[in-house]
Amino acid sequence: QVQLVESGGGLVQAGGSLRLSCAASGRSISDLAMAWFRQAPGKEREFVAAVRWRGIFTDYADSVKGRFTISRDNAKNTMYLQMNSLKPEDTAVYYCAATSVLAGLAVTDFGSWGQGTQVTVSS
Repeated sequence: QVQLVESGGGLVQAGGSLRLSCAASGRSISDLAMAWFRQAPGKEREFVAAVRWRGIFTDYADSVKGRFTISRDNAKNTMYLQMNSLKPEDTAVYYCAATSVLAGLAVTDFGSWGQGTQVTVSS
């Protein structure tokens, strides 16, 4: 089982940028599909972005396409989410997740989760 720890969240003004990190331990992430999800207060956890097949393929939610970039550094066993042009509606707790067999991009398709990092975007 891989252990995941997110960092990099914080308070930023609208239009600003943040980079989230997800450090993995317990096993290599090189053959895992990994993703970012987020959960705003009173809302369900939703998919943000995923990276799979050793980092070759990426998927994004329509709401973040063109603004967020997911990447991974297998040598550092770490995944990243570069978030640019942030909007107040991006405010949420951001979670990283991993799975060895990617069947889909739903919450239930991922078995390993971090504890989350808060991102707050002020208007």
